[in-house]
Amino acid sequence: MTRKKAHLLGFIQHGVNSHATGMWRHPKDKVGWDYASPGYWQHMARTMERGLFDAMFIADELAPYNTHGNSSDLTVKYAVQCPTHEPSTIAPIITGATKHLGVGVTLSTAFEHPYSMARRLSSLDHLSGGRVAWNVVSSYSKSEWDAYGAEMSERGHRYERLEEYMELCYKLWNSWEPDAIIADKASGIYADPGKVHEVIHEGEFFKCRGRHFVAPSPQGQPVLWQAGSSDRGRDFAAKHAEAIFAVLPTVNRMRDYSRDLDQRVRERFGRKEGSVKLIFGVQTVVAETREEAQAKYERIKACIPLEGALAWMSGHFGLDFSKYDLDEYIQNIEVPGIQGLFESILYARDGAPVTIGEAAIIYAQGMGMPVLVGTPSDIADKLETFMDEGGADGFMLIATYTPGCFEEFVDLVVPELQRRGRYRNAYPGTTLRDNLLGD
Repeated sequence: MTRKKAHLLGFIQHGVNSHATGMWRHPKDKVGWDYASPGYWQHMARTMERGLFDAMFIADELAPYNTHGNSSDLTVKYAVQCPTHEPSTIAPIITGATKHLGVGVTLSTAFEHPYSMARRLSSLDHLSGGRVAWNVVSSYSKSEWDAYGAEMSERGHRYERLEEYMELCYKLWNSWEPDAIIADKASGIYADPGKVHEVIHEGEFFKCRGRHFVAPSPQGQPVLWQAGSSDRGRDFAAKHAEAIFAVLPTVNRMRDYSRDLDQRVRERFGRKEGSVKLIFGVQTVVAETREEAQAKYERIKACIPLEGALAWMSGHFGLDFSKYDLDEYIQNIEVPGIQGLFESILYARDGAPVTIGEAAIIYAQGMGMPVLVGTPSDIADKLETFMDEGGADGFMLIATYTPGCFEEFVDLVVPELQRRGRYRNAYPGTTLRDNLLGD
């Protein structure tokens, strides 16, 4: 039986600090690099392409978290994903520095009309030669709605709006027929207006009358990415996504999630097997020896500020943890925020009780993802287990100190996976869709 080969993506934000809180103060973080300059992103992109990654995946948050104590003071004080720049601005820099690496941009549907979203993504797909993905989100954080002066909508209502949002994007992306462009210099006719269809949409949430302003891009539409965790979220992901990102702390949780999503994809939405990739988040700390790797991990944990960790957890879960005793068990609390990520904390110790204080530190290390600490062989063993027993098609590698964490993974773990026949030796195609859906 042919064993599946892993897909790899680098998980970062366009800012001073990504998803491991406090890494900006690590002695190996961004040494000689300025995160706000093109050179840093070009180097990160070339490192990932050297490791044959599918893409650099850029997460986002639209405003500093302000749930903890009803203030964003701690978010700013401890650089909790702050400052963060707009993600799509670096897409041309990343793809301009590489030939194969894709870029996934997280863009919220909450405050932008589908017409401009479809136009921006088509433009980026052209500029990248067909290497753009869109991580579709609808904005979960109180701080985002506060910043835009809007009242936060109810979760179920957001999914109804999101379905119509995608419907309109699809109409726009598909509105140009393949032979619409004539480009006849003699007659002066560039395109046949009868084959560039005007989209007329009158929906519950959106209205549009206009032609898509961009000719068909290399991929036709961006690769669609989703992180569905709730029941509605899983259905949305199974219906629309070509890749689904999940944070699952144990192999058992991975297996359950994989079976559920596979069933939804095939039976509920009639999609072909292999048309959706399941990508699970992991954090890796690798070194030549286990002792050195463990020492590295201890240095990473020592950078985490408890107050900053609590501010981040409050922002993600929509609950002000400043009002709780840090010794109270997290299992006794219900949160309105991101359910899938909250479950990563609930099951962080296979269901054993976790206090709020402990949960904050676990979450601040990397959103409750499995943390793999050890030699290249140790890391590869775990990744193989996650694929063979957990159903993973690949992994989102969460950043610690950058660019070093990705350099170390590419130099140490990638060759071990290749030696075992569990990772590609070359890119199979030219577009991101080719590389992600191929082996």
